[in-house]
Amino acid sequence: METFLIIIHFIITILLMVVILLQSSKGGGLAGVFGGGGGMGAVFGGRGAASFLSKATTVLSILFLGMALLISYIDKGKPLAQNVVQEEIARRRASSPASVLPTVPTGVNVPGQAVPAATPTAADTAK
Repeated sequence: METFLIIIHFIITILLMVVILLQSSKGGGLAGVFGGGGGMGAVFGGRGAASFLSKATTVLSILFLGMALLISYIDKGKPLAQNVVQEEIARRRASSPASVLPTVPTGVNVPGQAVPAATPTAADTAK
């Protein structure tokens, strides 16, 4: 279902781009490629092309936003899958030499860890 929604969203995106580019601007836009406003005006009437394209832009943009929110809502509950890069980083961290380095003694007697002998300080030798 999610794949179908993404395909529909992609089609809406392409249609929205085409409709926006077909609208005439001060420079003529992509509508000039098809013979300017005259060719489009003959199909849709005097002011019909601009009105139709602006309505199509509005409808497609509402559909675009709605589909984006719907796909986001459907995806919200799914757990994130680790990608290949994250898996490789986790594998390298587990096998890195840093995970098997010896620990630095802290002076606290931990079972199985030798405590170094205390070295005399200058105050001890002065006594």
